[in-house]
Amino acid sequence: MITAQMRELLLQALEHEKGGVLVYRTALECAQNDELREEWQKYLEQTERHVAILNGACTSLGMDPGEMTPGCKVVQHAGKSLVIAMKMALGAGDLAAAEIVACECVVLAETKDHANWQLIGQCAKALQGDEAAVLQGAYDQVEDEEDEHLYHTKGWCRELWLQSLGLDAVLPPPEEEKDVKSAAEAAKIQAQRKAGRTGKEAKLS
Repeated sequence: MITAQMRELLLQALEHEKGGVLVYRTALECAQNDELREEWQKYLEQTERHVAILNGACTSLGMDPGEMTPGCKVVQHAGKSLVIAMKMALGAGDLAAAEIVACECVVLAETKDHANWQLIGQCAKALQGDEAAVLQGAYDQVEDEEDEHLYHTKGWCRELWLQSLGLDAVLPPPEEEKDVKSAAEAAKIQAQRKAGRTGKEAKLS
């Protein structure tokens, strides 16, 4: 059966996805690179779909997707804080710096998002019957997209920082070029970049 803490996880995950929609809308205001803007536009649309998927899952499990628990209020506050941070960066007038701040905010949001969905996947395995099917169905629709959101944006964040430092940068990052969707693939590219491999070498390896 769905435990109280599983219910809390689902409600917080839904609230975080709603906040993610606001984060991406604001991040798009900060994006200067056309390819990054295109990527984030796709992620925004996917995140809006994730909200709908979680809404449906909660309803199917007999939950009120609009319920705002104390934990959900904390999640909502955290999401709004990321939006405020990006607005502050935009207001400072340095558009390149605001783009980096937006990348960092997206990485923070997607790190939590990724963790939420990993936990939802584990809950699905622990349940049985219709409840397991509902959560597994939601997880299967979202998992690959969440991996891409996190690992690709981390790559963008790293390369934009390198560019700002006057160091060798690769845009779009190798994570996007190689369509990285796992921690192992991301770690391999990070190791290459740490070793000082050029963008062309990283893409070819």
